[in-house]
Amino acid sequence: MSDIPASPHIGEADAEQSRSDRPTSQKSKASTRSKHSYESKHSEESTPLLSQDANHRNYGDAPPHDEPPSAAASSLRSLQSGGPSKENSSRRWPTIIALTILGLVVVVILCLGFAAPEVVEEYAREAMVFEPTDLSIDSFTSTGVRARIRGDFTLDGSRVQKKPVRDLGRAGTWIARAVETKRSKVKVFLPEYGDLLLGTADVPRIVVDIRDGHTTHLDFLSDLEAGDLNGIRRMANDWLEGRVRDLSVRGVADVPLKSGIFGLGTQSLAETIMFKGHDLPAIPKYNITKLNFHEIKLPDGERGMAADVSLALTNQYPVKFTVPPLGFDILVQGCSPDQAYLRLADATTEEIQVQPKKDVEVQVGGVLEKLPETLLTMCPQTRKSPLDALLGEYIRGDETTIYVRGSSSSSGNAPNWLNELIQSITVPVPFPGKSFDNLIRNFSLADVHFSLPDPFASPDEPAASPRISATVKALVGLPKEMNFPIDVSRVRADADVYYHEKMLGRLDLSQWQKSNTTRIEAHDDIEAGLAVESIVENAPLKITDDDVFKDVVEDLIFGGKPVVLGVKADVDVETETALGKFVVREIPAEGKVFVKPISGGDLKGFSPQLGSLRILETTRSTLFLEAKINVTNPTEYSAIVPYVNIKLLSNGTEIGHATARNVSVVPGPNHNILVEALWDPLTPSGQKGVARGKELLSQYISGFNTSLTLATHAGTIPHQPNLGKALSSLAINVPTPKLTPPKNPNRDPDDEDDNDRDPNAPKFIDDATFHLITSSATFTLLSPLPHSTITITYLNATAYYNHTEAVGAILYELPFEVPPGASTSPRLPVDWDLGSVGYEAVKQALGGRLRLDARADVGIMVGLWQQRVWFMGRGVGAGVRL
Repeated sequence: MSDIPASPHIGEADAEQSRSDRPTSQKSKASTRSKHSYESKHSEESTPLLSQDANHRNYGDAPPHDEPPSAAASSLRSLQSGGPSKENSSRRWPTIIALTILGLVVVVILCLGFAAPEVVEEYAREAMVFEPTDLSIDSFTSTGVRARIRGDFTLDGSRVQKKPVRDLGRAGTWIARAVETKRSKVKVFLPEYGDLLLGTADVPRIVVDIRDGHTTHLDFLSDLEAGDLNGIRRMANDWLEGRVRDLSVRGVADVPLKSGIFGLGTQSLAETIMFKGHDLPAIPKYNITKLNFHEIKLPDGERGMAADVSLALTNQYPVKFTVPPLGFDILVQGCSPDQAYLRLADATTEEIQVQPKKDVEVQVGGVLEKLPETLLTMCPQTRKSPLDALLGEYIRGDETTIYVRGSSSSSGNAPNWLNELIQSITVPVPFPGKSFDNLIRNFSLADVHFSLPDPFASPDEPAASPRISATVKALVGLPKEMNFPIDVSRVRADADVYYHEKMLGRLDLSQWQKSNTTRIEAHDDIEAGLAVESIVENAPLKITDDDVFKDVVEDLIFGGKPVVLGVKADVDVETETALGKFVVREIPAEGKVFVKPISGGDLKGFSPQLGSLRILETTRSTLFLEAKINVTNPTEYSAIVPYVNIKLLSNGTEIGHATARNVSVVPGPNHNILVEALWDPLTPSGQKGVARGKELLSQYISGFNTSLTLATHAGTIPHQPNLGKALSSLAINVPTPKLTPPKNPNRDPDDEDDNDRDPNAPKFIDDATFHLITSSATFTLLSPLPHSTITITYLNATAYYNHTEAVGAILYELPFEVPPGASTSPRLPVDWDLGSVGYEAVKQALGGRLRLDARADVGIMVGLWQQRVWFMGRGVGAGVRL
């Protein structure tokens, strides 16, 4: 420490300056040191105090007769010569008093310094106040740092609790006035770590005013040298990992003390300070003020990634120093805590200026050359890589932790001990996450294709759930921190689907789907983004709430307006950047999907038509039918139906059920959809069902507008009974498909139907001929069954003219057959209503034609099946012959 200038005047000057600011104490003239006494003090130090030479009138080398001798000198000579003279006796008493006071002061100092050291120590310990005003690092040395310490030293007697100690301390310090410490070394130990030497401080000579209430302004340089570096590393790691609860710091020093001209010897001082857990310093809080990622070109010509970070650190301490540029390794946690940290990037800091109690601006530059394989390898316990865990916490807005350690390749002017220290300490740095709730926006589905569950799939298989194929479109927002080229090559997700904030089900998009990406540059108030489009095929939609699904279907069919579904998803994105391909997992995505209603609120737009009908099997009360149906799908949606079975109801009464297999429905016309149906009103509904079936058939063959109600049930989808039950309350009414009978090849094309008759009504009776002489009639019948023969087992019919005037009746109980196509019935006997208006109209039409209405009870039979129905025909063309 020879290079540090000794500055004893620093403390003294400041003390004098402090005293000059206070009111000056009043002193007597006798206490004021004369110029002569000051000079004689220095001149007489090398001569005997009492000279035996009476002829020498002066002390030391002072020239004789310069000035009259002092009173003290005269008194001493007088005592030496044997007695005072009269002329000097008046000046002897002040000298005696001064010597007495001086002796008392010496005695008091000796008593206080040696006889009562414990009292003085207690007073000093309790009264001492040191307020540091500035602590700065002047420079880094090869073994430590050179620190500049500024502060205010005061002894405040009011802080002393015991009055005797307070009084004695004030008296003693008033007499001593000041204490001087010579150059000394202070060693600091940590008792909890086996008296680990934390460091040594070289303290220069210091003079402090110890009078009560007097302040000494201190300003000195001290070399601080680190102690046991290995022990310091161990203690620092314990502190960083939160294992330090309480910490004792013990300072030891041998300090030579001096008060005025009195040496107080070398005092061995020791002080222990206990820090509780909440008193220990913490890692300073920081705020990221700037974060920018951009692509760079590496020295080897390859592409890399750079990060520019600006931090604002909170500094709560009165310290000032400059930190040289340093290099660090940025590390992340591996698969388990007991594994070594994985290196992510290199980082360097610029020179950092630390000012007392001011926020510190830190500029950090990082470089990522290539992501190591260990960072991308899946962990066996979590099935996620360390990078997945890091990015997942960050993009969800959770606080994550990265680890910073000094780099072994650090360069610059930092001393070796500092580089070695930071290389051995790993600091966990909490890194605040950033919420990316709106990262994926404008989420939509286009070209939607629905597939019903596979009836033969096991309940736990994806095929057992409804499936969706669609084009998924999304706009992925790019955070402003990302200023580098990026491409999304594949996407996958697990999406929860909601309706009215209630969960409908889970859309499984866990299979990777290729995607096309188009970058959209920022403009106006719109941020930059990536337009991602991906085709999803047969994604299972697992229904979790059947009631919610029922509400969705009901609103789609009957609501007449779009249904808005909410989607919350965790999306995995495979990206391509300068670092290569890697997956960013579980990006939160939330959006809305607008589903257009089906046919504007009803199903009339479907317009089902029977293309052909075949009877496959019959019993006494059942018909097993196969039909080909033509239907128009007015929506933009398509669907694949592997298997579906639905109930057929008429006015709420079950009369049969229908089954479809492997049906594909596309927007627009759909032809020849094969459907199997069982006509069986008796089994589920008894005689009520039989009656309801008779009424439906009668209205249908008479040309009335009829409808069927389609309802699902537990067996609609074999492995999804709950789904079928949930939808059973939705009564879907569809018009009864119309049978189209064959045309009569003998019919006059100019013979048009009556305007009162529905032109689309079934025309099972195409024409009639009445024979007046034989009182009989024949009918041209058109059978709608192209492959089956209908047998008429009973006929009781009445013909009417002008809707109400009876013409005649037919009662025929012999069976006759109606083969497929057009056929003529046998001659049926007619019982004329002679004299009636209707009969007269028939006679007047002899040789011509007229139109009649008919009402009949008819017994029909197909195979084993038999049924009585009623029939009402309007505007049947009839010819009259003799």
